[in-house]
Amino acid sequence: MSNYRLKTARAYLIKLALQDVYFATTCEDAQGRLTAWYSWAVRSQIGQVKKVAKTIKNYWNGILAWFDSKLSNGFLEAVNGLIQATKRRARGYSTIKNLINVGYLIAGKLDIRLPT
Repeated sequence: MSNYRLKTARAYLIKLALQDVYFATTCEDAQGRLTAWYSWAVRSQIGQVKKVAKTIKNYWNGILAWFDSKLSNGFLEAVNGLIQATKRRARGYSTIKNLINVGYLIAGKLDIRLPT
């Protein structure tokens, strides 16, 4: 039972070390922290941690690119939310063309009020 607790504690420390990567101030600093973390994770002998490490390795360049661009997919998620709202509003429209037109109106934030 104590071996289970040790692995859990080690996995938690590895998780905290991964979070520490995002406190890096430069891409080079982040790469150093990520490399050290990856080395620790793959040597951890904890299957789930090794799986996470392999996933991180697959997205390595994208993770490091964030430190230069600071871009996220937030904008795309917002547009997706608008499209989902359009689909909910479009129930009863007779064609897909009408759905697309309403999508443009909502996502484009067009003001289509008539002048008074």
